[in-house]
Amino acid sequence: MKSVKQNLNIKKLMEDYQVAGLSIAEIDGGHIKSTDCFGVLENGTDKQVESDSIFSACSISKFLTSILVMKLTEQGILDLDEDVNEKLSSWRVPYNELNGNKKVTLRNLLSHQSGIIDPEGSFTELNLIIGNPSIVELLKGTTPYCKDPIEIKYEPETDFHYSDAGFCIIQQLIEDVMRKPFQDVMNELIFQPLHMKESTYKLPISEEEKKNVSCGHDKRGDVVDERYPIYPYPAASGLWTTPSDLASLVIELMSSLRGESNLNLSRKKALEVMTPQGCKEWTGLGAFLDKNDKGIEISSLGWGVGFQCLLVAYPYLKSGLVIMTNTDLGVHQLKGIIGDIYKAYLSEELT
Repeated sequence: MKSVKQNLNIKKLMEDYQVAGLSIAEIDGGHIKSTDCFGVLENGTDKQVESDSIFSACSISKFLTSILVMKLTEQGILDLDEDVNEKLSSWRVPYNELNGNKKVTLRNLLSHQSGIIDPEGSFTELNLIIGNPSIVELLKGTTPYCKDPIEIKYEPETDFHYSDAGFCIIQQLIEDVMRKPFQDVMNELIFQPLHMKESTYKLPISEEEKKNVSCGHDKRGDVVDERYPIYPYPAASGLWTTPSDLASLVIELMSSLRGESNLNLSRKKALEVMTPQGCKEWTGLGAFLDKNDKGIEISSLGWGVGFQCLLVAYPYLKSGLVIMTNTDLGVHQLKGIIGDIYKAYLSEELT
């Protein structure tokens, strides 16, 4: 099978869309088939994108959080269908007439059907003057990042509302139960076992450390104000990583389906991620679902200040694609360069 790179003039597309840098990892046969890199880490410099260049994954962070939750449920530490208030200690989901009889569970939170609607204007990028909020402060609505307390707005499992707050609750639950920072739990249980060496929630501080971290760019190709926009909500959108590291996680999910997991995830837990949940057949746990002639497609999208990315996989074909860019085109990923690459890959993959 041809590489997606062979079907497109990616450099020409980058010029047309004014994309500064782009990196692709392609999965075939349950292995990373290729990694292709284009452009620069920062416009106006000669810092080339390399295979270990780090991009902001934005909301693809939620896919990793889901896998971590599966690992913790496999160990019996968490339960997908237990009221999260049973183990939350630093903060608790407020009860009202909407969730008095229908409890909020991890399954609800992971599938964005928990009854939570994010307050308008919430969960923006880090303001260096204000500084980092705690997750409890966010959930209580006492910071500029989330000015209203989080509470249940509709009966759980009756509707879908994409929610960063829901993943903040998941993060707080993990920290309360594990008694250590979310980042440390992810590093110990996911990053280290899968050798995801370029994945982090803590941006490097020194210039030397930053040499391989991509700056964000706007649709004109200008570097965004903060250069490295940070989202101080790790479980929801705080991941910085490479396409190859994300591909390793996708491959782990595929391996788990065959009973060959490096994380000791059972096939049952892997299937949970890609099983339609609640009232929407197109949402799994931390991922979105679709079907075509070749079976199920799972996907995750990331879009933030200066960055856009896409993860897509066909678990039973053992194939997939991860695309990361350091440019926010201001349009949905599938209407920009990522969409062009995805469609070319899809036409090749499904022929």
